[in-house]
Amino acid sequence: MPINSTFTFNSNFNFQFKFINHRSFPFSHSLNNFSISSSPSRFLRFCTTRLSSAVSHAPPSPPPVKHLMERMDLVGIVCDEHCIPGKYYCLFCPKCKGGRLMERSLSLHVIPTGDFAMWRCFQFECGWAGQIFADGKLAFNGFGKITKMVGRSSKESLVLEPLCDELISYFSMRMISQETLERNVVMQLAGRQVTIAFTYRQNGQLVGCKYRTMDKRFWQEKGTAKFLYGIDDINDADELIIVEGEMDKLSVEEAGFLNCISVPGGAPNKVSTDTVPPIEKDTAYQYLWSCKDYLDKVSRVILATDSDVPGQALAEELARRLGKNRCWRVSWPYKDGFNRFKDANEVLVHLGPDALKKAIEDAKFYQLSSSNQIQKEEDLFQEHRVE
Repeated sequence: MPINSTFTFNSNFNFQFKFINHRSFPFSHSLNNFSISSSPSRFLRFCTTRLSSAVSHAPPSPPPVKHLMERMDLVGIVCDEHCIPGKYYCLFCPKCKGGRLMERSLSLHVIPTGDFAMWRCFQFECGWAGQIFADGKLAFNGFGKITKMVGRSSKESLVLEPLCDELISYFSMRMISQETLERNVVMQLAGRQVTIAFTYRQNGQLVGCKYRTMDKRFWQEKGTAKFLYGIDDINDADELIIVEGEMDKLSVEEAGFLNCISVPGGAPNKVSTDTVPPIEKDTAYQYLWSCKDYLDKVSRVILATDSDVPGQALAEELARRLGKNRCWRVSWPYKDGFNRFKDANEVLVHLGPDALKKAIEDAKFYQLSSSNQIQKEEDLFQEHRVE
C-alpha cells in the first residue's frame, strides 16, 4: 500500500517529509546525482537510506556496563574489564569470602544491555543476593547471615537509589556538600524521596543501613549488626573523633577531618551507676565491641558528642569503655550567655567550618575537661539566678 506523503525543496536542497497524521520530520542532505524528476517512491527510499546512514554514524554514548562496573565496585563485587554482558560469572563473594573452602560461590549475571546485574552467593551460610543498576539504584535481598534483614519476606528487598534534588538541597542547607555525600555513599530509600539512607560499611561492604526522615524520625533494619558509622575512615588512624550522629560525622568531614566515626544509636539519659558489664552483656554499646580491633589501635580519642545532658552521659559511658587516659572532650562554643551549640552540625551551620575545626582542635583532656565544664556551668547557672 503506497505511503501518502508530500515533500518540499528550497534552494539549498533542504527538504521536509510530511506524512499524513504524523509530525513533520526535517532533514537536510546533498541531492547530488539525484534527479528531482524522480518518482516520489524512489525519492522516499533515497531519503530513508541517507537518514539511516546519518544515524549510524552518530557518536556512540558511553556503554551502561562501564557505569555498572563502577557501581558494583561500591558494594565490593570486583568485575574486571573482561566482564561481558549476557554471560554468567563465578566470583569470590565479598561477604563470606567463599567460605571455609574459599570457593567462587558468587554467581553474577549482567543482562545483555548492560543496564543492570544480579547476583547470589550459593554458600549455604551466606546467601547474599541483590541487584544493581547502571543508574545507581541498589536492591538487596539481604545483608548475608550475620546482618540478615529480619522481618522481610524472601520476595522483598531493600532498594536504595541516589539522592534526589530535594535531599541534596536539604543537605546543602546543613552545609554538607555533594562531594561529602558521595564519598560516604549517602542514598535514599527508593519510592520514598524524603527518606535518607545512611549506609554503614565495613571494608567497603554494606553491613547495615539507618534511615532518617525530614522530620527527624530514625530507624534501622531489624537484626543488622551494630557498627560504628564511618568505620573504614579510621583504618589507619592514630587518633579518632567520635560524634553522636551521622549528620555530625559528615559535618566534621566538612571541617577537614576524615578520621571521624559516629555511634549508631542515641545517647543515654544519664550515666549508669553500675560498673561496666562484661562484653557479652554490654548490649547497649555492642557497636564498640564489634569494632574493638579498630579502636584498640588508636592512642587518642576525641569525644565530640552533643552538649546536652544525654550527650555528656554518652561521653562518660564511652570514656569508661575506651579508657579515660586516652580520651579528650570537645566543648562546643556558646551561642549566647548561657547555652552552647548542641552539636557539630549546629556549629558548622552557624559559625562555619573554621570554627568547627577550632573547637575540635581545642579539645581538652577528658578528666580535666569534665571537671572544668561542670564547675563553669555551675558558675554560669548561679550568675543567671542572680540576674
